[in-house]
Amino acid sequence: MTTELPLANQSGGCGCGHEHEIEVPTLVAGQIPHAVRHGAIIGALGQLPSGGRMDLVAPHVPTPLLDQIEQLFPGVYSTQVIDPTPQAYRIRFTKA
Repeated sequence: MTTELPLANQSGGCGCGHEHEIEVPTLVAGQIPHAVRHGAIIGALGQLPSGGRMDLVAPHVPTPLLDQIEQLFPGVYSTQVIDPTPQAYRIRFTKA
């Protein structure tokens, strides 16, 4: 089950010059087949624009995945664990 986050302030890409509120996309790791999970998450991160954000919901802090992302893209993504519960962690990625 996914809980939608409140809208987050990010610059809109429509070119009108106004700020727009857009939803932070959320991936639920358990809904991605294990065989392609890391690739799918890394691919989704690659689609973020500079300053873009994405949340990943996982049953634990995915240390191997975070290490892999840092090896592939040193210093490009910052991470923050938000709203940890015993059942899941929500990790916010922000692209530099």
